[in-house]
Amino acid sequence: MASSNYLCSHQSYASSNAKTHFSSFKRGGFSLPSSFKPHGSSSFGKNFQSSRTHLIRATASDSKTGRKQVEVVYDLEDKFNKLADEVDRDAGMSRLTLFSPCKINVFLRITGKRADGYHDLASLFHVISLGDKIKFSLSPSKSKDRLSTNVPGVPLDERNLIIKALNLFRKKTGTENYFWIHLDKMVPTGAGLGGGSSNAATALWAANQFSGCVATEKELQEWSGEIGSDIPFFFSHGAAYCTGRGEVVEDIPPPVPFDVPMVLIKPPEACPTAEVYKRFRLDQTSQIDPLTLLEKISRNGISQEVCVNDLEPPAFEVLPSLKRLKQRIAAAGRGQYDAVFMSGSGSTIVGVGSPDPPQFVYDDDEYKNVFLSEANFITRSPNQWYAEPISTNAATSPTETFVE
Repeated sequence: MASSNYLCSHQSYASSNAKTHFSSFKRGGFSLPSSFKPHGSSSFGKNFQSSRTHLIRATASDSKTGRKQVEVVYDLEDKFNKLADEVDRDAGMSRLTLFSPCKINVFLRITGKRADGYHDLASLFHVISLGDKIKFSLSPSKSKDRLSTNVPGVPLDERNLIIKALNLFRKKTGTENYFWIHLDKMVPTGAGLGGGSSNAATALWAANQFSGCVATEKELQEWSGEIGSDIPFFFSHGAAYCTGRGEVVEDIPPPVPFDVPMVLIKPPEACPTAEVYKRFRLDQTSQIDPLTLLEKISRNGISQEVCVNDLEPPAFEVLPSLKRLKQRIAAAGRGQYDAVFMSGSGSTIVGVGSPDPPQFVYDDDEYKNVFLSEANFITRSPNQWYAEPISTNAATSPTETFVE
């Protein structure tokens, strides 16, 4: 299976699919048919039968004098290494598995109402280590993608951002690849973590890999804004200052050390984004300059003072229990968390500074079904997609009871 760090360039690239197919050759496991009978010395046959033999040595001798006249040495491993390389160059990609991480908003300022009905925002977006895994395979179909997932209730048709992204890529590039996709979902929906947006960005990246990278990353980023405001962010390197509807993305150096831990706590109830914005009132927002917040975080790190989210008041109106959850986490975690805040439009509460949830989350029946996950900040390398962390930190599968 291809790596999540698979990249296209204008040079020849090696597909691990072909390498895997020929691995038995490379380890000297190749054997000839039983009907094969070599001429000359019987030592040829003995050497070839050994599964560890890489060099084939053949000799011809004068039967009268016993003197060697010809000796041929054949490097079998080198031969099949070259053969595998030729197949790699000629064969197209057929499968690809990618990590699809989510994000948090370290701060989220809403700065105005736009003429198109959207709101202007200014936010520090950062990718974190919690994410989904998406498997793409080329489909023989030339008319339809097929999507499956491990979580019930996720739409599998054109309502899903993955399918929208693949349709968008075909429209923009004229390519005709269709896919079988399996989404192994770990990021909860309706959480303010951008899981669906990340899935869409990952699908665009994958489609571009299968096509031989006919589009640049910049083009993918620009196109993605047509189907979702948060999607362009994921084509940043993982830390970005986002403005406009969120589609104006400015890469910034990672402002927070990667080893700063956090815990995500999400109740089973979602916060519908449209409902949150319906209750939003501009006169109730923070008045602090978002660039000031960005400067403070870059200089001093994360603190409660800088983790401002203007969508918290309307979200807490939509879901009053969410406000109580944030207050209890902050009170129970004094000295444990550097900051406690809501991500995006909710309903995930983030505690930065410790990977451990407060004890009441385990003890109170009210919170027996919350989703828990620890996480860290991550970024991606140039020309590569996000790499899956060595160990997945989600406490449990989203389809199970999260806290006993």
